[in-house]
Amino acid sequence: MDLRKAQYERNKTHKKLRRLVGQALTDYDMLVDGDKVMVCLSGGKDSYAMLDMLLSFQLHAPINFDLVAVNLDQKQPGFPQDVLPKYLTELGVEYDIVEEDTYSIVKELTPEGKTTCPVCSRLRRGILYSHADKIGATKIALGHHLDDVVETLFLNMFHGGRLKAMPAKLRSDDGRHIVIRPLAYVREHIIEGWAEIADYPIIPCNLCGSQENLQRQAIKAMLRVWDVDQPGRVENIGRSIGRVTPSHLADPGLFDFKGLSVNNEDDFWGKIELVEVS
Repeated sequence: MDLRKAQYERNKTHKKLRRLVGQALTDYDMLVDGDKVMVCLSGGKDSYAMLDMLLSFQLHAPINFDLVAVNLDQKQPGFPQDVLPKYLTELGVEYDIVEEDTYSIVKELTPEGKTTCPVCSRLRRGILYSHADKIGATKIALGHHLDDVVETLFLNMFHGGRLKAMPAKLRSDDGRHIVIRPLAYVREHIIEGWAEIADYPIIPCNLCGSQENLQRQAIKAMLRVWDVDQPGRVENIGRSIGRVTPSHLADPGLFDFKGLSVNNEDDFWGKIELVEVS
């Protein structure tokens, strides 16, 4: 690829990524003036791209907000401890490395052959929430993208019997934290393209990344087939999550099905033409 074409692809991908993130930030009012955003940085492509976009908006947005990159060092064997500090220092970004040996706990609590993700995510969430309190963060930014949102929707439907996905903006159960997902409108392949262009120092997750028999992997494979056979389907499913019609679902907690009645009942019956039966 010649230099001019490479620059064109870089600008095109960056522009699309920035547009989608900007739209999500606007639609869900994710950031307000004076926010202190804790950007959760795992070392994967998604969190790198999220930090990249938030830094861009920090320079050009009409509001002022601060960013603190936070990485949770879970003491996984072989974790390269120098990669993120070096990258963030060169970038000039304020950061914290939180060291907690969750690896040993996850291995101890997870039965053989089962996915480590549920235990790991609960432990990680609790530690990150505590650190957000410690540094006075008003928002916690996570790097989940549109594929994650749609995959979670199907996982909950297929295996949990619930119509539930990942919201772009969430208040924690204790009401003390606001979680935002700036990449909620962005397909994973766009992030992959940008990560390759940006040449991020990717750190693989050795704890769960090698687990092949995950239900999420089956959903991912289904989405890949759809991308080939039915382009745009995944994006439509993502849009549908934000265009809900409660009266056309079946949750009595969201819609008063019991209280349904015909409007102007007397008038309705008066309009029925009576046919005399001989």
